[in-house]
Amino acid sequence: MFPPMVVQMINIGEESGALDSMLNKIADFYESEVDVALQSLTASIEPLMIVFLGGAVGFIVIAMFMPLLAVITNLTQSN
Repeated sequence: MFPPMVVQMINIGEESGALDSMLNKIADFYESEVDVALQSLTASIEPLMIVFLGGAVGFIVIAMFMPLLAVITNLTQSN
């Protein structure tokens, strides 16, 4: 259930009588590993968010100008 490194470090901590310091080292290691994973996830999501927001803004701009173009073409055709 646990990674082999954790089991070995707990065994070493029990044998040496410093289980609390070994558990702290394990916690620090996995905390830094989670931080790195979150940073890489954030870095990979950021460009996708920029593209999505750009598409949303482009859609809004097109939605605003399409009725104006329709009105202008109707006015020019009626003359």
